[in-house]
Amino acid sequence: MYEYTLIRSQRKTMAIQVKNDGQLVVRAPMRMSQREIQQFVQSHSDWIAHTQEKLAAARKNMHTITQEEREKGIQDAVRIIPERVAYYATRMGVTYGRITIREQKTRWGSCSAAGNLNFNWKLMLVPPELLDYVVVHELAHRREMNHSARFWAIVEQEMPDYRERRAQLKNINLEIE
Repeated sequence: MYEYTLIRSQRKTMAIQVKNDGQLVVRAPMRMSQREIQQFVQSHSDWIAHTQEKLAAARKNMHTITQEEREKGIQDAVRIIPERVAYYATRMGVTYGRITIREQKTRWGSCSAAGNLNFNWKLMLVPPELLDYVVVHELAHRREMNHSARFWAIVEQEMPDYRERRAQLKNINLEIE
């Protein structure tokens, strides 16, 4: 049986999460019995083991970012990302608010309802075509604030090979030293 952190809430269903470090989190309704929770975890043991192995392999291949790389990356991002955003916003016919450079663990970029754009400075460590994909993705949210078929059509209109770029981006593992 697996060790896990149990989080009970007002939810109606159970969910299992394997964190990047391999730890298990189980979310369950308040009134669900411990026995039902353990059965649920046991019934997903193959998936848990597979996911933990996959994450362990990814951690071995992960690039550790030095402080020098971090400082240079932030400086480059402040200069390069606004240029790419301006270029694609003009092509796509959209406007945007302020651009903020951040350091997120799980996101490459985001777009707020107010039109403000956030980008991860670590985009400076990926090939330029992947940076451009993230820029186009976030700018597409200026027309569709969701991931509907209409949203993806906007992305595809600007970047017909977005699926390949998106897949490449998902395979990149970066960790801060």
